[in-house]
Amino acid sequence: MATGRTHRPATRSRGIPEATVARLPLYLRALTALSERSVPTVSSEELAAAAGVNSAKLRKDFSYLGSYGTRGVGYDVEYLVYQISRELGLTQDWPVVIVGIGNLGAALANYGGFASRGFRVAALIDADPAMAGKPVAGMPVQHTDELEKIITDNGVSIGVIATPAGAAQQVCDRLVAAGVTSILNFAPTVLTVPDGVDVRKVDLSIELQILAFHEQRKAGEEAAAEAAAVPAAATRDASADQGPDGDVPAVMPA
Repeated sequence: MATGRTHRPATRSRGIPEATVARLPLYLRALTALSERSVPTVSSEELAAAAGVNSAKLRKDFSYLGSYGTRGVGYDVEYLVYQISRELGLTQDWPVVIVGIGNLGAALANYGGFASRGFRVAALIDADPAMAGKPVAGMPVQHTDELEKIITDNGVSIGVIATPAGAAQQVCDRLVAAGVTSILNFAPTVLTVPDGVDVRKVDLSIELQILAFHEQRKAGEEAAAEAAAVPAAATRDASADQGPDGDVPAVMPA
């Protein structure tokens, strides 16, 4: 979910819808898995199933990339990996800073998937003086006093905010003022940013609440189904006690 974006990303200026852009990482993940298994080609149906989308939607998405596949053969896996990686800007190295090295920030720092996907964690930053110099994921944590210098020295344009909600907006403002133009926000709050800055929000509590809604709905449907089955069973039992003419048979004496 994007928050606070008011400008049109470069991909959209070339005619690629935002919904298509959001699905490209899903295709790339599925294609990368196929590439690692040395699978040379894949059909739209197979790739759509692996990515969890509709095959017609996949073909439409790929048409925006100018990739239509070959009838009877499918799509070239390696070429699609390159094509989507290029479209997403992953053919270059993107330095990233993570601000807020609590439990979540430390977990993000230890995530090993950044480097293989075109991102390099350039710095870990925290406001707690006691954290300064402490190694996390093999990197020393730096104090927020150094934030602007770190961004300038490393040419950072992407920032990850994993701070408490109360500190997130101030951190966001400093990141933007220092030149960061894209922010991934894990703090449970909505950030306000100026034109030209993209924000993606990841709120785990909201996702869990949505899952809770679906669980509650499924439980209600199961309860309704069970309630509907009881009268039917009772009717069958009553029918079994009736005689051939529908009367309840008399009890014969022993």
